[in-house]
Amino acid sequence: MSAISETLSGDVRPLRADDLEAVIAIDTALSGISRRGFFEKRLSAALDQPQDYIYVGIDEDGRLVGFALARMVDGAFGKPGGRAVLDAIGVDPAMQGRGAGRRLLRAVEDVLRHKGVRDLTSQVDWPDQALVGFLAAAGFGLAPRNVLTRAVDGMPPVEEAHDDEEPESPEVDFSAPEGDDPAALSHERIPVRSMREEDLDAIIRIDRRAGGLDRQAYFTRRMQEALYQSGVRISLIAEVDGYPAGFIMARMDFGEFGRTSPKAVMDSIGVDPGFQGQGVGQALMHRLLANLSVLRIDHVRTEIGWNDTALIAYLDRAGFAPAQCVVLNRDLGAS
Repeated sequence: MSAISETLSGDVRPLRADDLEAVIAIDTALSGISRRGFFEKRLSAALDQPQDYIYVGIDEDGRLVGFALARMVDGAFGKPGGRAVLDAIGVDPAMQGRGAGRRLLRAVEDVLRHKGVRDLTSQVDWPDQALVGFLAAAGFGLAPRNVLTRAVDGMPPVEEAHDDEEPESPEVDFSAPEGDDPAALSHERIPVRSMREEDLDAIIRIDRRAGGLDRQAYFTRRMQEALYQSGVRISLIAEVDGYPAGFIMARMDFGEFGRTSPKAVMDSIGVDPGFQGQGVGQALMHRLLANLSVLRIDHVRTEIGWNDTALIAYLDRAGFAPAQCVVLNRDLGAS
């Protein structure tokens, strides 16, 4: 049979609400486990906020046989630049090898180019060589980003700091574990509470003071994901004398990037420069890990730029280490 006759002849089109069961069935056939909660939330968000999501499917003989989901993001951890993330793609096993995956990916890329986005990234677990190979053949390469992870148990102990010591990096100190006053948490008892939607302005203000950028669009998207698309709300705000002094924006996602077990994702952390060195960042991290432990989540991960050495150093001191995961990207301006 010729290569042409092997190619799927169906149309690529936007996903609809009534495609949900077919999407879940395809993914379950591929992964061996149902990720209904993830796809329910992600498809609902895509249909409600079409400007922020790309959601396409491919039909054959009147039924959905493949899908791809991507989302828009703007910057990360205080760094400028926008990009889109491919976090789910799947083709019915019976239809693989007929070009469906590549057609879906091309459709996503075309929409992104129309939106002016030039960079598409995705996280891939290193053992998933089939997906690594598919993306490599589609023109993806290693991105200049790192995925770090740490176990929820065992926050590093606080070591005593001397009065004549200066913080190593005030801009991104985030109250590093070994740089805080050992009595900060026990005596000052920095209150940490769940994040609320009305905290958005304070988060943007803290981030702007720390990094010099106004990332309103980025944090608005992240707030929606953290509060309304995550299974459990785990984002946090720290207050000093009732004033928002720092935040961790995090979420639980059962299904992102094809993962089949629930993990916590830390998207952003920030401490107002006026409150650094007072244990704010440490209080936030301790509370996040304690909450995740209660929820029986064993690991938290985050993604950062490979050359953000100050933040990498902070996360290293907080117990993070490289994950067995690579970040791949494709320049959509390339041929």
